[in-house]
Amino acid sequence: MDKIVINGGHPLQGTIEISGAKNAVLPIMAATLLADGVFRITNVPDLRDVKSMAHLLRIIGAKVEFRDNTLEIDTSTCNFFEAPYEIVKTMRASIYVLGPLLAKFGQARVSLPGGCAIGTRPVDLHIKGLQQLGATIDLERGYVVATARHLSGSNLNLDVSSVGATGNLLMAAVLAQGKTTINNASWEPEIVALADFLVKMGARIDGVGTARLTIHGVTKLEPVQFEVIPDRIETGTFLIAAALAGGRVQLNRTNGALVNSLIAKLRHAGAQVEAGESTIVCEADGRLKPTSITTAAHPGFPTDLQAQWMALMCVAEGSSIVTDTVFFDRFMHVAELRRLGANIEMNGNVAVVTGVAHLVGAPVMSTDLRASASLILAGLGAEGQTDVLRVYHLDRGYERIENKLRSLGAQIRREEGSL
Repeated sequence: MDKIVINGGHPLQGTIEISGAKNAVLPIMAATLLADGVFRITNVPDLRDVKSMAHLLRIIGAKVEFRDNTLEIDTSTCNFFEAPYEIVKTMRASIYVLGPLLAKFGQARVSLPGGCAIGTRPVDLHIKGLQQLGATIDLERGYVVATARHLSGSNLNLDVSSVGATGNLLMAAVLAQGKTTINNASWEPEIVALADFLVKMGARIDGVGTARLTIHGVTKLEPVQFEVIPDRIETGTFLIAAALAGGRVQLNRTNGALVNSLIAKLRHAGAQVEAGESTIVCEADGRLKPTSITTAAHPGFPTDLQAQWMALMCVAEGSSIVTDTVFFDRFMHVAELRRLGANIEMNGNVAVVTGVAHLVGAPVMSTDLRASASLILAGLGAEGQTDVLRVYHLDRGYERIENKLRSLGAQIRREEGSL
């Protein structure tokens, strides 16, 4: 397995472009199953998860080509309605094909998901909602087996504002007969992007960008061309990198509105951030002030930036508190940050981080996607060499992160085949 090697202590300077959003393109790819024909999706990041979803669509029968950050998907030959365990175990987002397959073809057999080891994330909300739309669902040997002669609109109340459940139920409801209402729906930017994609296909959806979605079912959707939104988590990761390593970094092809909560915290901590509709500049010099965060659903602080923020607070000038209310056990990066000299005390889902003057490089092990990013950021600010092992997690969500950081002046490289 590859590893990332970082020699820290070098400020970042320069400009990079932000890639398209992984968490937006994956459900959009699944949504292509709702119509027959050729889709063209642009600004698609070159990531392992995208390739896994493309492989899954090919198994279902679609023709998929990916080049120059553009996907062409021809769904007119889909004839196999199963998402096998071998694919789903590597990527939770595979569950997104459940709703579209059921709505379009009346049947689906989808393995229960795997993916990052950041706690239990059940699919109960998906199943309950689809049953309310009229599906018959059984669990057979680790698979969700769903059938429906037709789906009918219903009033769906989500116990938790789940991104995955909202996306799956939204995709199922657009072809259901009658009106469906999703209450307590997620309105993360990626769900808004999915809704915009469906509307462009011909779906009738009211309340996009709110916690109450109303869907009026249609009988047919059409293939379209669509551009994926910028990745707000990649955007946030590079903003935190600039704040931690120091220097001045300009991010292009992104949008400050996607990361308002992070920008507010960076400014409170002492970084200078200028945000526009397509460009964000972050500048920092010296240690920042301790600033506490609590993760929450959008528009709150994203749980996917919790680990990266903790890395920044490890070298802040004082103590801060990091609380994760979304995934209570998403703290496996703490032990690895401590190996670099971080002072972190844990109590349940709350971390007290007391900043140190500097971290010291050491070998560390990635445990999940965002933890991998936090360890790389910590390595940028550490003295000496940091080796981040098991970076296959990283390739699921960041497009050539080491190349982008190197273009900003970081001393970072990938070594292939290392354990």
